[in-house]
Amino acid sequence: MNLSNLKPAEGSVHKDGKIIGRGQGSGKGGTATRGHKGAKSRSGYSKKIGFEGGQMPLQRRVPKFGFNNINRVSYRGINLSSLQELVDSGAVKKTVTLEDLIENGLAGKNDLVKILGGGELKAGLKVTVHKFTGSAKKAIEAAGGEAITL
Repeated sequence: MNLSNLKPAEGSVHKDGKIIGRGQGSGKGGTATRGHKGAKSRSGYSKKIGFEGGQMPLQRRVPKFGFNNINRVSYRGINLSSLQELVDSGAVKKTVTLEDLIENGLAGKNDLVKILGGGELKAGLKVTVHKFTGSAKKAIEAAGGEAITL
């Protein structure tokens, strides 16, 4: 036995952290390490999200801006070039329905779909979706297809 391997008996040393608010004799009585006065010294205190010590919070300093129309209807736009890619890859033959577009990942199951006139369509397709732009409708009919609105 030497000084390097001495240690106290099992269970004789307790390091459970400081015990506060148990009277003056404990050395941590009185204010129980909370300091004097103020919100942080009171029981039940919890800092609110965004609280800046009484300074006007950023969320309230910055003005509201813009307008959100609750009646807005937004469509998932799909270009003619995307339809042509479907035909080239063999994913669709003569008809393109909403289910085909969902299956191939071009639209979500809850999306409203609008065909846009971007790109070129060579195949004569029968396209069935919610909306078409004027140029898309013309291009589909010019290629020998049909544009059907749901």
